[in-house]
Amino acid sequence: MGDKPSDETAVAIERLRRLDACTVSDALDSLGILGTPLGIRPMWEGAKVVGRAVTMKLAPFEEGEPEKPVHLGAAAIEAGGPGDVIVIDNGGRVGMGSWGGLLSTAAIEAGIAGVVSDGALRDVDEARVLGFPVFARAPVTRTARSRVTEVSQGEPVEIDGITVRSGDVVVADGSGVVIVPSERLGEVAEIAEALARREMGMVEGLRKGLSPSEVMGPEYQNALRRQAR
Repeated sequence: MGDKPSDETAVAIERLRRLDACTVSDALDSLGILGTPLGIRPMWEGAKVVGRAVTMKLAPFEEGEPEKPVHLGAAAIEAGGPGDVIVIDNGGRVGMGSWGGLLSTAAIEAGIAGVVSDGALRDVDEARVLGFPVFARAPVTRTARSRVTEVSQGEPVEIDGITVRSGDVVVADGSGVVIVPSERLGEVAEIAEALARREMGMVEGLRKGLSPSEVMGPEYQNALRRQAR
């Protein structure tokens, strides 16, 4: 994004940062918001990131098409700012990389917090050593050169049927990725926090000896429905 988030947005992001992706996904469900792309996972153990999306889109490289003078991803890094997360629409293609080690280094230098790709990533070991969170459908060794090319940056993209706009917020951890629409941040954070408090109470009940059927009965099953009211 490059621009500094508003105070309201910054506060909402910090609230989401204290939660896990599953709880945020539950909050989206309670509001009827489609925001959980499936099949995208962390490429190294312990990766976690929360931040505003900066989007880019790739498309198959046509034979004879001239190579672009700037490497894919460079424009997104330069458009982003501290704490942002680059979201790559590569149409689920896993036959080539959509991000690699040099880009991870450049992103860190620019303050970018992580990358989510609907595709595959290269140089996963390097990202792990750098401590740079990367999420994708798969790791791969094959280069993107002459296979895909960047066709847009900063425009809305689609990840597993979910529209992602620059400025939406990405929440990603070991369970997967969640996209929170920018205009619903405060609402989602409020519901997710309430769900987290409810779950902590349930954990305490289990530790005190309550049976699973007592703790996870009808009240738990209907929790999301009640939150939506």
